[in-house]
Amino acid sequence: MKITKRILIAALVAFAPFVLAQESDTDTNSETDSEPADKPFAESANKPAAGLSTENTPESKQVSSAPEELKTIDPTKLGFTSIGQMKTRSASEIGSSMWSIGGETLDRDFAVYDNYKSYLGKLGAKGIRLQGGWAKCEKQPGVYSWEWLDKVVDDALSQGVQPWIQTSYGNPIYNGGGTTGLGGSLPSSPEALAAWDNWVRALVQRYKDRVKEWEIWNEPDLNAKHPTIGSPVTAEDYAKLFIRTAEIIRQEQPGAKIYGLALAGEETFATEFLIWLKVLGKTDLLDAVTVHGYPANPDEFTPNRMQKLLKTHAPKVAVRQGETGAPSKSSKMGAMSDKPWTEVKQAKWNLRRMMQHNGRNIPFNLFTLVDLKYAQSDMKGMNRKGLLFANDDMTVARPKLSYLAAQNVFSIFDDSFQPAKILKGPAPEISLFSYQKKDSNQAVVTAWINSAPASESVETTPKDITIPGVVFTDPVYVDLISGKVYRIPKEQWSSDKKSTTFTKVPLWDCPIAIAEASLIPLK
Repeated sequence: MKITKRILIAALVAFAPFVLAQESDTDTNSETDSEPADKPFAESANKPAAGLSTENTPESKQVSSAPEELKTIDPTKLGFTSIGQMKTRSASEIGSSMWSIGGETLDRDFAVYDNYKSYLGKLGAKGIRLQGGWAKCEKQPGVYSWEWLDKVVDDALSQGVQPWIQTSYGNPIYNGGGTTGLGGSLPSSPEALAAWDNWVRALVQRYKDRVKEWEIWNEPDLNAKHPTIGSPVTAEDYAKLFIRTAEIIRQEQPGAKIYGLALAGEETFATEFLIWLKVLGKTDLLDAVTVHGYPANPDEFTPNRMQKLLKTHAPKVAVRQGETGAPSKSSKMGAMSDKPWTEVKQAKWNLRRMMQHNGRNIPFNLFTLVDLKYAQSDMKGMNRKGLLFANDDMTVARPKLSYLAAQNVFSIFDDSFQPAKILKGPAPEISLFSYQKKDSNQAVVTAWINSAPASESVETTPKDITIPGVVFTDPVYVDLISGKVYRIPKEQWSSDKKSTTFTKVPLWDCPIAIAEASLIPLK
């Protein structure tokens, strides 16, 4: 009997869950006892159910743009002394880091770059994720309009922020050109695929002197789960589009980094895609898989499952967190938006999500810089995941608490640190990571309570913490939401040549940092 590629792939996909189960049973690390149990990256599959709303009421008209009260901890109650406010750094002042911020949906005009560009460089993220917008670039066959994208790319670079561009979505000027929004269909007709190839080639030729990283499509697995949105997309369909697109990028820019999947959460889809690449001998086109995750508890480390898949099917391929972030208000738009959110909860959720990934050296893109006003037939309303509060006319009212929190984190945790170490916390519900400078071994430690979703509470729990292999000489305590810095009483810490122990450290359900004072400049 002739064994076709489809039969082989079907057999491999059927076997994959057994392989993953075997790995899950044996892949343990005694240093990670403080982590909450990981769930499959399919946890993020709650996104389409919440995001594909038919709500037509402009939610932002009903929401106050007034800033919320900064609710945060008060370590002075435990004898700590306030010594000032940390000084943040702009992107141009930071050499390099693994942090990126979302600049998505400009291709569909759900945000206006000019309205928020003054906040980009000040934030401190070193990358910005953009969507190339085939339909916005090519409104007449063969005629490209790059002005809108030129403006964004060049301005971001001028602020020290490196764009990375996604090739998406479809283009309705071509029959079989695919659709233009989230969960839509891929280009499929010979005419549309030839036009897609031409656009991708022109896109890379134009920006290859400024852009080094490319992502191919966005959440193709959403369409696989919701086939009523355009034509159903299979993993085979996406693999073929990925291969033809990646080969063009490699031809035009041999040293480019290419990312795939931008996965919403469908594990079977991801498995089939990776198997297709392996069977066709094209895995070398894929530098990294980007995953998206929106779990209720931000400490559920969703890339873990993808790392196990890659270990089986593409061991040289890395994982990146391509899109994740919490909303600041309840609404009808986007993942997790139906929960009772506030700006405090958003800031806490984002910080925990960020530091859980950074502690494992996973490059991270925070979704997103500004609130997005969706205006598709099946998606209408404000997505309040932005770090900047947007008015109904898409102007920026003000930064949210989450902007200030991200600014603090981006200013401290850059590539001047060695890869973080995962430490065993004083209890299973405590996440604990240590970082040391490459040039001096000066240290920063992060810690927080990870056992439940982010809350409104500002109550702290005093915990004793021992940091092995780290010697502090002048430690300070940093509230990463407010940026306030506190002197730790001498009687509450001690160092020997092998470790440092802190007693009665105030912890809460949000990351705090203990750092050598010289690493935290004050205003």
